[in-house]
Amino acid sequence: MKIGTIGTGSIVETFLDAVQQIENVECTAVFSRRIETGETLADKYDIKQVYTDFNLLLSDENVNFIYIASPNSLHYDYALKALQNGKNVICEKPFTSTVEETKTLINLARDKKLLLFEAITTLHLPNYNKIKEKLNSLGELKLVQCNYSQYSSRYDKFLAGEVTNIFNPAFSGGSLADINIYNLHFVTRLFGKAKEVKYIANIAENGIDTSGIALLKYDNFICECTGAKDSEGPNFAIIQGTKGYIKLNGAVNRCPSLEIVIDDKIETYNEQSFSNRMVYELIDFENIYNNNDLEESYKLLDHSLKVMETAVLARKDAGIVFAADNK
Repeated sequence: MKIGTIGTGSIVETFLDAVQQIENVECTAVFSRRIETGETLADKYDIKQVYTDFNLLLSDENVNFIYIASPNSLHYDYALKALQNGKNVICEKPFTSTVEETKTLINLARDKKLLLFEAITTLHLPNYNKIKEKLNSLGELKLVQCNYSQYSSRYDKFLAGEVTNIFNPAFSGGSLADINIYNLHFVTRLFGKAKEVKYIANIAENGIDTSGIALLKYDNFICECTGAKDSEGPNFAIIQGTKGYIKLNGAVNRCPSLEIVIDDKIETYNEQSFSNRMVYELIDFENIYNNNDLEESYKLLDHSLKVMETAVLARKDAGIVFAADNK
């Protein structure tokens, strides 16, 4: 895998650190609108090529994957153009702004027999797989709670009147799209699509959600997904059944360790050895690429579509409107 990156934020640096830990994966090019920013990133990670023209990146024959970590609203346009130009794509969360955008990208990837991945670390973590393995031991499920709350470094600026991308509806920002989306992935992969979706949010004057609770109703149990960028909180997930519960100690995008409690007997698990959570998804992506396993890629895309459908239902239930909704 030879990857060209879009974006220069902290998530890109985490991604590049993960790339360096996998033998047959490398970053060969960086794209940035500002040459100085691109060169700084390239120098830090010993990347030879820097582009300020996206078309030049797409024409680089030494790049077969495009990694997209741009502002949320730009994911779709970058991914669409990359696929149109024959490049495989790894796109950061949230995958797109609307269900229609997600469907368009999936259909294009299928038509062109290209790989398209949403970079959701949760799905690829060994501790998450352990949760899936142990679910049946809980008996009949009753309640699921997830909390991923992290005070944003940009929230103080927002309160002072400076609207950065992540708190801007024009850029598809907000707590649901940026942080609670991980909780939606966590529960949807375990339990499928919810029967009912509600979203109760703290809405700022510009119409963006700074925190909120998504309520998902399944046939026999309820999920509560809390996400906040305006306050700190204990990050966890708890799955309760008639015979016991599973407690995840930490945010669902990391799944650092878990406890399984059955009849007051506690079992503790941590099957993860890499400190960088993104290593695991890259290992899975590389395996799919090496085996040309398009069907596995499409299964992941089917999951991403379910999550996007749920996220949009939640967002619209709270009356949050993105600029992308009016395209």
